[in-house]
Amino acid sequence: IVSLVLLAITCWVGYLYSSFSYNGSRQISRKVVEGIAGYVELPEGGVGLDVGCGSGALTIACAKRSPQGSMVGVDRRGKEYASYNLQLCEDNAQAEGVGNVVFQKGDATALPFEDETFDVVTSNYVYHNIVGADKQALILETLRTLKKGGTFAIHDLMTPRRYGDIYAFADRLRAMGYERVEILDTTDGLFLPHGRTALLGLEGSKLLIGRK
Repeated sequence: IVSLVLLAITCWVGYLYSSFSYNGSRQISRKVVEGIAGYVELPEGGVGLDVGCGSGALTIACAKRSPQGSMVGVDRRGKEYASYNLQLCEDNAQAEGVGNVVFQKGDATALPFEDETFDVVTSNYVYHNIVGADKQALILETLRTLKKGGTFAIHDLMTPRRYGDIYAFADRLRAMGYERVEILDTTDGLFLPHGRTALLGLEGSKLLIGRK
């Protein structure tokens, strides 16, 4: 029985690795990143922000899609994510032949930018990792840096336990003057394979989009 359990765990870990490795056989990470990037379009000379950029994958993907603008990727670079350092991000950008990106240190709870700095803001699977923080407040902090007329595409595990009522939050944004606010379920084949999110630990994955 122990051997069977160990075998099952080994198979599951292997499945997760092939799913989440950017160049893995299933390439789920790539599909998610490129899917989000499809909702990010920078104007001529515009600048976008990727909050919690990690290895820089989403920052780079957005920059590649919008060579007429540039992207800034920020992450807190704490010891718990020491492997996701600035050098790794820069190396990844160079490997992709992308030069219109900048990476720097920044905390999602208090971003080091003035109000209305960016034309686009985006994020992928970040806020749910910030223990003890109000996830809706984190989104509002990100939107603080977005210019009037700018767009946003924020992807995360937006379960009620983590986010409360995300649909009521969308209504709140509309009441604040945000336009075209939508919540897209990405677990039904939009980004993620239908019926496999529980196995991948990605239940509640949703994309919040709109315009300020």
